[in-house]
Amino acid sequence: MSQAITVQLIDTPKGISDCPGFKTSGVSCDIRENGDLSRLDLALIMSEQPCDAAGVFTLNDVCAAPVHHCKEVLAQSNAKVAGLVVNSGNANAATATQGRLDAAEMSKLAEHETGSDLPFLVCSTGRIGRTLPMDKIKSGITAASKILAVDPISSANAADAILTSDTERKVATAQFQYQNKTVTVAGIAKGAGMIEPNMATMLAFLTTDLNAPSSTLKNTLTQACDKTFNRISIDGDMSTNDTVLLLANGDSGISTKDAPDLLQAFSEAVLLVCDSLAEKIVGDGEKVTKLVELVVEGCKSQNDAEKVARCVGNSLLVKTSWYGSDPNWGRLADAAGYARVGLKEECFDIHYDDVPALIGGIPQDTNLEQWKKIVAKKRFRITLNLNQGKEQFRLLASDLSEAYVAFNKSE
Repeated sequence: MSQAITVQLIDTPKGISDCPGFKTSGVSCDIRENGDLSRLDLALIMSEQPCDAAGVFTLNDVCAAPVHHCKEVLAQSNAKVAGLVVNSGNANAATATQGRLDAAEMSKLAEHETGSDLPFLVCSTGRIGRTLPMDKIKSGITAASKILAVDPISSANAADAILTSDTERKVATAQFQYQNKTVTVAGIAKGAGMIEPNMATMLAFLTTDLNAPSSTLKNTLTQACDKTFNRISIDGDMSTNDTVLLLANGDSGISTKDAPDLLQAFSEAVLLVCDSLAEKIVGDGEKVTKLVELVVEGCKSQNDAEKVARCVGNSLLVKTSWYGSDPNWGRLADAAGYARVGLKEECFDIHYDDVPALIGGIPQDTNLEQWKKIVAKKRFRITLNLNQGKEQFRLLASDLSEAYVAFNKSE
């Protein structure tokens, strides 16, 4: 007889250290080559036991060397990994053959310095088109391997070391109980710019102490990403380096094979962690002032709903109106219309939070002052209802400010 399993996000996540059996560290080795040794820029995450692993990656044709490395490692039959090594400040993308060699060397260096006989997954983030300063990378991996620990400070350092233009650390942890044991899914992420569905210039690393085969991890992670990281947008640019990795070390002694409800609970835990991290990414977008939950419903198909959501969420006119706290619903209607899904004006509704702006194609202008108050908030919801079916799509989007242009006009 199966038991009810309650899955919850914990209130004060610490990062990877929340998950038993994983050690972390973060160090500074001046990968940006600007002499700033106060900024952490290399992280090491290692399991005390061999891990099963899975990953989801960018769809960009210009694909960074570390992405190729991870795909090759994970493609091996029954592959186990020791952990992962990550650098910020340099994407190791568009770096040709040398980039692939450098990514492989990062894995070998981590193996050697930690004494592992298993490969490390490798990720990089930062400026595109520059080869890695491998002398600095080597010294960083050596230093990071010597201070691997399970404490919250080491975990925070690892979470900070992967950041680029982010302004804050991004961590989330979910847990559930089974047979008086706790199962944990802990995650960290980075991402603030070059953010577009099909992931973004974002990295996310999830760990769990559940025992699960790589096929289960892959299916679970793919489904979670489809509902979270693939439904966020800041500036409409898809990155070369997007990577989400999930590592399982089995430290809890609980396996997905123990009961049918365990897989469902695990999937929910992964989804909760990914959703929390995705929201933090959008909320910390480069020079972002607004986080907008965009819900498109009443569509004939989910594909139609997604088209409308992406057209609205990526519209520069819409984004700039959000920044100006202007409830310019006409721009919403325009963007929804050029999605070309057969929208009928006489059936179209728009709401800001729960306040109607358009009902059946008729403007609700008496609500103008309420709309203004809503769009002046740092977070609000917009619902577009086509009233033509039952399918919907949810997208987390942001505004676009002149500060974003100033921030990105040079690097």
